[in-house]
Amino acid sequence: MSISLNTCILILKEHHLLKSSAVQDTVRTKMEYVSYDSRDIKTDTLFFCKGAGFRPTYLSMAKTNGANCYVAEQPYPEGKGMHALIVRDVSKAMALLSAAFFRFPQDDLYVVAVTGTKGKTTTAYFLKGMLDQINDGKTALISSVNNVVGQKKVDTFKSSLTTPESLDLFRDMRTAVDNGMTHLVMEVSSQAYKKNRVFGLTYDLGFFLNISPDHIGPNEHPNFEDYLHCKLQLLVNARKCIINAQTNNFNEVYAAATTTTAPDSIYLFADEDYTNPALKHPIDFRYSSEEIDMARTKFKVLCVSDKAKELPIAGEYQLKMLGDFNESNGTAAVIGAGLAGMAHDDAAKGISTVTVPGRMQTEITASHGVVVVDYAHNEASMMALMGFMRREFNNPKIIVVVGAPGDKGVSRRPGFSNSLNAFADKVFLTTDDPGFEDPKEIAEEIDAGIDHTKVDVTIELDRLKAINDAISMANKGDVVLICGKGEDGFQKIRGVNTPYPSDITVAQQVINELEDQNGHFYS
Repeated sequence: MSISLNTCILILKEHHLLKSSAVQDTVRTKMEYVSYDSRDIKTDTLFFCKGAGFRPTYLSMAKTNGANCYVAEQPYPEGKGMHALIVRDVSKAMALLSAAFFRFPQDDLYVVAVTGTKGKTTTAYFLKGMLDQINDGKTALISSVNNVVGQKKVDTFKSSLTTPESLDLFRDMRTAVDNGMTHLVMEVSSQAYKKNRVFGLTYDLGFFLNISPDHIGPNEHPNFEDYLHCKLQLLVNARKCIINAQTNNFNEVYAAATTTTAPDSIYLFADEDYTNPALKHPIDFRYSSEEIDMARTKFKVLCVSDKAKELPIAGEYQLKMLGDFNESNGTAAVIGAGLAGMAHDDAAKGISTVTVPGRMQTEITASHGVVVVDYAHNEASMMALMGFMRREFNNPKIIVVVGAPGDKGVSRRPGFSNSLNAFADKVFLTTDDPGFEDPKEIAEEIDAGIDHTKVDVTIELDRLKAINDAISMANKGDVVLICGKGEDGFQKIRGVNTPYPSDITVAQQVINELEDQNGHFYS
């Protein structure tokens, strides 16, 4: 693949991004590679000078290693002798030029995008599982857990961001197309719009699941309004929109969808009991709970409106995951499958076998209660998780292991305190990707908001010991919730991904040891 300097200039001019350009007569005007990492350079690379931490020395390194053109928001002496494209916004420029370099792979994929404060990953996995039924497993995935760009084992790999940088995203999309994938389901974070990672991308389907305050802090969004605005951009850039009618800020969400999408291409869903006299738009789909136990969740989808009845998806569905909150995620995914051309039987078969790494992974022990590992990492997801456990298991003692990440999500910490006050009996506050912050200070910040007359708190920064102690103290009938890291195999500590066994691995090891001591087996 390659892109010419003239093509770059035309694209940047078309989008009113080009401020100036400098063309060197003696330098090749075709770029054979693209990068924003000075350590990843090949001969004739188009190099993007991006990021708050960019240093001119990076451009010098890129030039030395073979870059022949750079894109930046200001000219750099270090780029002397290179072609220079000076732009108004380098992140937008990178998205547009990367899409062109990788030959617009989005045009060869049916692209589905999902956003929401909680439920993105689960919904994305549900939808992939269903679409795989009609395209022989040719559904690519971009998620906060794994990325899938092909059908071989090597084509599935851990993600580093919920939504990759634009250059990486379009490269992965091109790989997916070259591997024969026909559909793509992707999570789109608020930061993806804040950082222009999906600038210029349009989706065939766009999902808005829910919204509550999150990702607000000095390194993320300055306030809730900015967070919501970024989330809403997904709907503005979708051809068809699927919206949870029960979301907070519904009127703003619906209004954003209508800016580019006709009402007959906007689909609303809600549970069967939801009523809102102020809702001015008819709900198209309803869902109802049929049965929930520790192994499965059964629910029914009803097609209510005339346009909903055009989709042959009404009927019963079964999830291989517990949690009534997953019925909403499942319903959203089923609607998406219907809009993508699926009927009930194939959709029901596809969704019934889906498991999500690190999501609601459950171990039922003989003498230490039920142990659940989940990525729950904000107030909304913690409330949903603990509320479900309280309702479904006859008001059990709830023991929670949880921490909060450093350097980001600072606004989540009071939410942890609120949710623990509402449902927890015993809490182990521990380490969770502290970054450059002191994990003890993070734990103490959460602890300061906990009502100690209701909740017994232990600060144990050794996460392995915290999990061990939580499971060890649990009795039959208790529930142990290990929240935040799921299957993550590392802790982010002072800029280093430090190896960590993963919560599910640690939990299983602890359970094995305890049950062996008692002469029991767990299931």
